[in-house]
Amino acid sequence: MGGVLEGVRVLDFGRYIAGPYCATLLAEFGADVIRVEKRDGSEDRFVAPVGEGGEGALFLQINRNKKGITLDPMKAEGQEVMRRLIATADVVVANLPPQTLRAMKLDYDSLKAIKPDIILTTATAFGGPGPWSDRVGFDGVGQVMSGSVYMTGTGDPPYRAAVNWVDFGTALHCAFGTLAALIERGKSGRGQIVEGALLGTALSFTNATLIEQAVIAVNRVPTGNLGQTAAPADIYRTKDGWVLCQVTGHPLFKRWARLMGEEDVWLNDARFADDISRGNNGPLISERMARWCAERTTQEAVDTLGQAMIPTGPVLSPQQALDHPHIRAAGFMQDVDYPGLPKQAPVARAAVRLSETPGEIAHRPPTLGEHTDRVLADLGYGADEIAALRQSGVI
Repeated sequence: MGGVLEGVRVLDFGRYIAGPYCATLLAEFGADVIRVEKRDGSEDRFVAPVGEGGEGALFLQINRNKKGITLDPMKAEGQEVMRRLIATADVVVANLPPQTLRAMKLDYDSLKAIKPDIILTTATAFGGPGPWSDRVGFDGVGQVMSGSVYMTGTGDPPYRAAVNWVDFGTALHCAFGTLAALIERGKSGRGQIVEGALLGTALSFTNATLIEQAVIAVNRVPTGNLGQTAAPADIYRTKDGWVLCQVTGHPLFKRWARLMGEEDVWLNDARFADDISRGNNGPLISERMARWCAERTTQEAVDTLGQAMIPTGPVLSPQQALDHPHIRAAGFMQDVDYPGLPKQAPVARAAVRLSETPGEIAHRPPTLGEHTDRVLADLGYGADEIAALRQSGVI
């Protein structure tokens, strides 16, 4: 597989999302990525199982285009395999706690002793330095500690997002950082550590809310789907479903008032003079929009709003998202075969397109240990040596 990262080798020791999806993005643009798993499979292989072998939806999503090997790096022979692998690598991705990296000899000093210009891309839950640096955590920890969960729903109880935006956001930051480190190495010959953190990602995504609080102490409270800094901004019931409408900025608000046929009502009232005033009086504007939506089907509402160039979209179930004509026509996902699946899996491509050097999903995710023998043979191991490693439980 070609691509802008052709010739770059990445060793993926990641777990769950932040590390593996970072490596997936690199693989989609041409990097040679080897996923290194435990002998019985990494934990993320089996999340939300959909295949006969227990492989999960998450694994299928974020491990395409990779070779897969199994290895026990805590055994002496496993360490020798790792040493040979690292000597061939440009990047090691390992979203593991610092103490685990040291135990596995994947810390930067150990890697640099083998390959002086290596790049180590890692991500932790809390980052550092700080009193929580060595603690572990998942996506939800970032959500709850950033202010996001506090502001979601109606407050009792607070709600976290159902999707792992902190994990995927961290993967995006790590992939960006890895590319920057590769560019720097190309200029200076130096490797370095690229470090992401779930909490850091969550804070960066909620930063505007935190800035507002720090500067003017607004002390906002959750208001469900109702926007707070512009209006109309809410999810509205239609005759047969729900639609979201978001109006931010005066040009959009003027278009919305024109669509309502009530420009005199909305454009000459000081309560609606700017976004923040409209947000403060959001319930009044939303009530009008709710009546407009209630008189229409979802399709009628989104078509009319769309033609008026007002941001809108229907609230779709997962199946409706799969079936939506625009999602299908735009080619955001690619059907991928995998052994043991009852049907093909719709795997989302990297959500960025390069006109001249696009990424591609060229290979399905690997079965457990699928490429172990091939990778070890490339490292110089003979068939008898590979068999001995398997017999002794190293691979």
